[in-house]
Amino acid sequence: MKHQALIHPIFKIISQSAEELGIDAYVIGGFVRDYILERGQHKDIDIVAIGSGIALAKQVSKNIPDHPKVQVFKTYGTAMLRYDDIEIEFVGARKESYSEESRNPVVENGTLEDDQNRRDFTINAMALNLSAANFGDLLDPFEGLKDLESKIIRTPLDPDITYSDDPLRMMRAIRFATQLNFTIENASLEAISKNKERIKIISQERIVVELNKILESDVPSLGFLLLEKTGLLDYILPELTALKGIDEKEGQRHKDNFYHTLEVVDNIAQNTDDVWLRWAALLHDIGKAPTKKFSKKVGWTFHGHEFEGSKMVYRLFKRLKMPLNEKMKFVQKMVFMSSRPIVLAQEVTDSAVRRLVFDAGDFVDDLMVLCEADITTKNPKKFKKYHNNFKLVRDKIVEVEERDHVRNFQPPVSGEEIMEAFGLKPSREIGTIKETIKEAILEGKIPNEHQAAYALMLEEGKRLGLEVLVIKD
Repeated sequence: MKHQALIHPIFKIISQSAEELGIDAYVIGGFVRDYILERGQHKDIDIVAIGSGIALAKQVSKNIPDHPKVQVFKTYGTAMLRYDDIEIEFVGARKESYSEESRNPVVENGTLEDDQNRRDFTINAMALNLSAANFGDLLDPFEGLKDLESKIIRTPLDPDITYSDDPLRMMRAIRFATQLNFTIENASLEAISKNKERIKIISQERIVVELNKILESDVPSLGFLLLEKTGLLDYILPELTALKGIDEKEGQRHKDNFYHTLEVVDNIAQNTDDVWLRWAALLHDIGKAPTKKFSKKVGWTFHGHEFEGSKMVYRLFKRLKMPLNEKMKFVQKMVFMSSRPIVLAQEVTDSAVRRLVFDAGDFVDDLMVLCEADITTKNPKKFKKYHNNFKLVRDKIVEVEERDHVRNFQPPVSGEEIMEAFGLKPSREIGTIKETIKEAILEGKIPNEHQAAYALMLEEGKRLGLEVLVIKD
């Protein structure tokens, strides 16, 4: 393990630089963990120095031929440089103490043991020695190697203190368990439940980073089930926990929309790496909690849940301080349109497909991926039928788009042409004529071509009592 883990030349350079400064240095954390797990190349390396991490970073830069720039973060006592597409962060070994109101610790210089003690999990506390005499030796005081083999997430010290000191570690524990498919040991799980309210002192931005990493995992439901089990989800995404449970009235029940949602997220994770499409899957049914109603005639209904859900997306993104830009609008659109292809699949008509493509635009393929993931029936016949129908919808989308070109639709007749034909200034009649042309194209009454649209423009203008002044050839 010594020579293979530290085969990259940067480690010899760091070793030489540390020796020149008369200090010890170690590789610690994710690089060591992922090397042992054989998780591929690691582009982030953490170096801990028994002394000044900033001084070591500057010395390393001197010993690299092109002297990469060293970024110094004095507030945190850290420094960073890039070498051969690798980001290397240097920090002096330290020990930490916390106050109840903040996750920002009081930091003092410390030993390697102090530094390993402050690490979040045993699997992240392993270090490789970079000194010339013991180059590559593994220092593993908390049996992180054993926990890796047993697939266990465990804190080096008392989990109750670890999670109370820095509540973000609760999210990180669940994120690592999800990414690595590990189990959080019982004492840790109980400590997370006990300290769940402490998550309130963590910034929304830091929480979202962890949520995104959970969503980007192979099986995101593992993380969301842990968030729900520990009670953290109530503080972070109450819109999801509101979906939990099955109500029954007069012998009629509805499905548990929380567990259904997690199935949809896992399904979509098999078909896309797009985290925003995965967010859409996670939020596609959040409007069902506030719109749920029961009537004797039809049983449980969720009328308008897509519209309500799309409004909730904005409020949720704003609360979590997520981007209120095109990404948010994309998620809103996916949630708003999430049932359209499902309804359409029952009767695949040209006009309905044209409207779907018109409304979804460039995102129609994403919408189809979402709707296919939304099929969670355990009945094999129904499952096959739904997916066969979706294939018909996909085929019809291709056929209609090739013929009618309604994706990102632009009217074949411009507002300027309408004004010229009828001698109009900007007015309501122009909008009425353009809407009539659009509807006729979407309904298949006329082709999406200039000549047919121009003829309809003249006809509609006459119907509105407008006098034709100019007719183009």
